[in-house]
Amino acid sequence: MSNKRSVYTFDDYKCSPDPVFTVERECLEPCPAPIVVDNGSFQCRAGWACGVSQLDQPRLVFRSVAARSRGAARNGAHVGNDIPNLEPLRWTFKSAFDRNLVVNFDIQELIFDYVFMHLGINTQGHVDHPVVITEPPCNPLHCRQMMSELLFECYGVPRVAYGVDSLYSFYYNNLSDGADLASTGLVVSSGYHCSHVLPIINGRLDASNCKRVNLGGGQAAAYLQRLLQLKYPANQTAITLSRMEELLHQHSYVAQDYQHELEKWRSPNFYEREVHRVQLPFSGRAAGVCVSLEERNERKAQQLRRLQEINTRRREEKLQEDQKRLEMLLSVQELLEDGSLELFHRSLVELNMDSAEELQSYIHKLSMSVEQNRLMKTEPAEVDQPAEDGSEMVSDLNQENDEPEKTTSAIQPLFNKAEYHQLFMGTERLRVPEILFQPSLIGDEQMGLMETMQFVLEQYPPEQQEALVKNVFLTGGNLQYPGLKERVQRDLLAIRPFQSHFKVSLARRPALDAWFGACEWALKNPAEAQGWISRHDYEENGGEYLKEHCASNIFIPMKLNKPLAIKQTLMGKCLTDMSLPDTTSNDKDSDITLS
Repeated sequence: MSNKRSVYTFDDYKCSPDPVFTVERECLEPCPAPIVVDNGSFQCRAGWACGVSQLDQPRLVFRSVAARSRGAARNGAHVGNDIPNLEPLRWTFKSAFDRNLVVNFDIQELIFDYVFMHLGINTQGHVDHPVVITEPPCNPLHCRQMMSELLFECYGVPRVAYGVDSLYSFYYNNLSDGADLASTGLVVSSGYHCSHVLPIINGRLDASNCKRVNLGGGQAAAYLQRLLQLKYPANQTAITLSRMEELLHQHSYVAQDYQHELEKWRSPNFYEREVHRVQLPFSGRAAGVCVSLEERNERKAQQLRRLQEINTRRREEKLQEDQKRLEMLLSVQELLEDGSLELFHRSLVELNMDSAEELQSYIHKLSMSVEQNRLMKTEPAEVDQPAEDGSEMVSDLNQENDEPEKTTSAIQPLFNKAEYHQLFMGTERLRVPEILFQPSLIGDEQMGLMETMQFVLEQYPPEQQEALVKNVFLTGGNLQYPGLKERVQRDLLAIRPFQSHFKVSLARRPALDAWFGACEWALKNPAEAQGWISRHDYEENGGEYLKEHCASNIFIPMKLNKPLAIKQTLMGKCLTDMSLPDTTSNDKDSDITLS
């Protein structure tokens, strides 16, 4: 049965370098506008928060990677959209992230350089604009400390505000819907490396009950690549990770009932109706396919012309060498005519000749050869002559023209060459997104999203569970699959008690709402508002310091013991006790003093 449906093609999107923008006047007056950076592990988005319509979109959207070969200089690194094609340089990629945490701050500095330069900031040694930057939930203090040190010490920014990307998206959608910002809800986010379940109680993150699932879009793309490479071993090199990400975003969907949906795919009619054929790029002919007589004659004519050019070039080179040799021998013969016998005999020895007769004979032969080559150069080249260096005779090529033509059907059976380079996306369309709910499909022993959500809900009393499930919010670039919202609703119905109420909503732009939420927060919270960390706060409280706000993490200060001071105190007490006279045995008192 042949499928008459259309065949999809890969976009194979190639990045174009970002222009260097100029800073608009609205970004400088009346005060420097904040720079909003959504620092994601897959993509980085950067722009201005100034409330102007032409600047209400992120100006820069690029992959959060840098390509720098080993030993290359710092200015030899390519960042983001400066890398036109990702696949040839994928082995040189360096990311600032380990999962969803920034740990490589050399690469992070390159990303900041790229952002500030392309936004048009040209002040030397410092950035005069406040910066709003996203961070992962429950970000370790050390990572925030290094980020603050980089922004304040290297770039000299006046203020910094940190917030969680998924909470910025939650904040933005609540603003758009006119909901109370101090609301209670359950935020489910999924990015490139990780997924999170974040409970929000009265507008603040409950960090003690946040849970992370180490699955995201990167694992899904790698799983799809592995499935298709096993299915099509002849096209393994063409099944690249970039193309798998494209298939994942455009051809995958989430099944409401996974097992029931797989049973549907057993039907041939359902398969033919739902399978997606995706054409891989290909060129040339498949092995064993016969060529026509006209094409064979054209190839032979091209070979004849190429051999003619080779013979002509070699003949010219030999003629030039013979002419130089003849001129040198004639100069030696002139020495004999001039009477310079001693110099003449010395030249004969250098030429490995014994007498003037031998020299004269060699000159005569060389003159005949030069003259013959000159005549051949002026006459049309004979294509049926062999090359002088013993190359293959051209006449052998002409013998193939006498062979009888063989029909194509007698040599190779007809087959669709384009179909040979097609990927049939069948059950892979639903198997790959299913790993978010069943990580065991890829051999990962951890809970899926719905099990994690159930575990988080069980940490609260029934009244708070009711409040949380009435505002389940889905966001993140890896939650854009068709049917995902309906799947969450169906699984949540199975989890919750009978006749309980819940509401599931999806972000308007799951991948971009984090940046828009951070932009809205910066516009509604000027520099004097709560949430901004000034340079004075950084110097006074350290780099790990965080000012909390509605979309931030919870700041838990690090309690450091001071072992050196305790040790000095104990040593001082010991020295005091040793200086006193030992009149009585007071072991018990000594123990009390040391304690």
